[in-house]
Amino acid sequence: MMNSLPQSARLLDVATSAALAVEVQLRSAFRSVMTHSAKRDFHDIVTEHDRASEERISEVIFKQVPDSTIVGEEGGSKGSGAVTWYVDPIDGTSNFARGIAQWCVSIAAAVEGEVVAGVVFDPAAGNLFSASLGGAWLNGAPIVASSFAQERQATLLTSFPNVRNINDLGAQAFDAQVELLRSFLAVRNLGSGALNLAYIAAGWSDATLGLSTNPWDVAAGTLILRQAGGAYRGLEAGRDISPAHLAPDYFAFGAGADYPVLERVARTLSAQSSFKPRAAAGGR
Repeated sequence: MMNSLPQSARLLDVATSAALAVEVQLRSAFRSVMTHSAKRDFHDIVTEHDRASEERISEVIFKQVPDSTIVGEEGGSKGSGAVTWYVDPIDGTSNFARGIAQWCVSIAAAVEGEVVAGVVFDPAAGNLFSASLGGAWLNGAPIVASSFAQERQATLLTSFPNVRNINDLGAQAFDAQVELLRSFLAVRNLGSGALNLAYIAAGWSDATLGLSTNPWDVAAGTLILRQAGGAYRGLEAGRDISPAHLAPDYFAFGAGADYPVLERVARTLSAQSSFKPRAAAGGR
């Protein structure tokens, strides 16, 4: 096993430098006039800045770690190296394109199937969430994921149900949404799964739920949350799978939480879902 602490720290340095390398171009583009195009459908968009940022991130990674494979949301898989990188150049593209300051850059490095370094960078707020096997930090300061004990006290961050969930699950999606709304103090949709996980890691929120996701959406956030003391459960067909970042469905929470409704809803919906994530390197 190559997942030593020094290697993890080095890969975190690379992930950080790659994320910071696109800060200026993304901050300059944000709230400017831009065009976008559809991917799966008109709800799923991409901008020229997504593609340009992923290209720049890939350049930085390959230059510093030639033995890499990059799995990106926009560019697919590149390279065939031992270190697998999961890159989402703009998580929350719809927010970014419309001028809503809830989007981020997400970069994670995995070795032998284990995520060992991760960065979630929010250029609009100037927040850099990061983790290695040695801990989790926000702008260099250690963070702790601490959640309220009960669901009635807690805030749930989730984009469920989105159009894909509704098309997949039908009326069951709305029934589950009602149950979550009744069980939690508040349910909020920030529009970025990576930020959801980072906010819980920082102790700013309590729990999250995601369905029909891909590894680049969550890989960095899983490590940041776990290293901050939180829990992440990756699900497929309602069952826990490993490595968790390759699971299509998940729920997660901070330390001290006991959320039975969230777990039951997440496992039930996952068991009914027909979605399969796009193929990714470093699979199970």
